[in-house]
Amino acid sequence: MATKTISIDLEAYEALRRRKRGNQSFSEVIKEHFLRRSTAADLLQAVRGIQVDPSTLDAVEEIIRERGEAPARAAEL
Repeated sequence: MATKTISIDLEAYEALRRRKRGNQSFSEVIKEHFLRRSTAADLLQAVRGIQVDPSTLDAVEEIIRERGEAPARAAEL
């Protein structure tokens, strides 16, 4: 595998080092962070445990209902 040498400042190095687990290489840490695609499971994990006030949900439903009643129009240019 081809490699490239890069220079990073100490703060960036420490951030990478903190994310490194076991025998993981810095390349693996970078790829895990930047090349990983988010999934629906990631979203579920992120929102699990978030409490939303019922009045907020009612307001969102009202906005959705109102949008459904108003037909979409093309912008006049």
